[in-house]
Amino acid sequence: MKQSLLVAALVALAVTACGKKEEAPAPAPAPAAAPAPAPAPAAAPAAPAADAAPAAPAAAPADAAPAAPAAPAEEPKK
Repeated sequence: MKQSLLVAALVALAVTACGKKEEAPAPAPAPAAAPAPAPAPAAAPAAPAADAAPAAPAAAPADAAPAAPAAPAEEPKK
């Protein structure tokens, strides 16, 4: 009895494994924006605050980018 259950389970597993298609790996997410450059050495003259202000908006937050779909859409069976 145990052997027949084991054989039936293995056959069922083999049939389901053969019927599956391999999913294409999802494309890698875009790399995050580069961090702001390190501040200049202390010996250099300080930059005016007006010059430093435009650098902050250049880095977009990660949640501002549209989300890519997690998996490709299923194709209708023919």
